[in-house]
Amino acid sequence: MQELNLPKYQFKYKEADKKIQIFDTFRKKYVVLTPEEWVRQNFLKYLVIEKNYSPSLIAVEAGLKYNELQKRADILIYDKKGSPFLLVECKAPEVKISQDTFDQVARYNMVFKVTYLVVTNGMEHFCCKMDYAKNTYRFLEEIPVF
Repeated sequence: MQELNLPKYQFKYKEADKKIQIFDTFRKKYVVLTPEEWVRQNFLKYLVIEKNYSPSLIAVEAGLKYNELQKRADILIYDKKGSPFLLVECKAPEVKISQDTFDQVARYNMVFKVTYLVVTNGMEHFCCKMDYAKNTYRFLEEIPVF
């Protein structure tokens, strides 16, 4: 898999049905290793190891309903009170992060109303802090430490 703009981490792999799979410690199962999954698994490790997020507060592919459609958020992190806190949308490294990407995560956030929104393709990472009182957001230089 492509090298990402993240520290290097160790993973467990296996082959099944002629496809490489990576072990997802959050979902506790092997999943097909796609470029987007590679970004998600690396970013999960980054959040836990570098930013001190508790694995017990992280949901992977959290379900949500938007306009009667069932969708899934890539990574959703809860605060210590159990409220949604940080939402991450992962894209494959070759996918350019565009306004459409931000629109997608903003639609998901209409359900979760998190404090922080993150979009990453493993090469570029963008983080916004939401201000619901002013109906605005601002980009941050760094993803906050938990």
